Amino acid sequence: MKIGMKNALLLLAVILLALLPLLLINAEFGGADGAAEEAILEIDPTYEPWFNALTELPSETESMLFALQAALGAGVVGYTFGRLKGKSTQAKTQ
Repeated sequence: MKIGMKNALLLLAVILLALLPLLLINAEFGGADGAAEEAILEIDPTYEPWFNALTELPSETESMLFALQAALGAGVVGYTFGRLKGKSTQAKTQ
């Protein structure tokens, strides 16, 4: 199988993995923070947080910062794997 065909199949698989849950699962997607807050209030309705955030960011900004954090982490991991692969390849050729 040619590399171009493999890449096309991988791209198709990634697109399907991203789209199928959105199309097939009819549920509301939420964050872990909201679920944890609901669980805590269900267990102890009188609970008051011992710490408040210094500022409340809009949810879009929080999502953007979360996505940025994930992208930076993926970049670091990808760079590290690429660097290790390059060193391995270079060691084999010498």
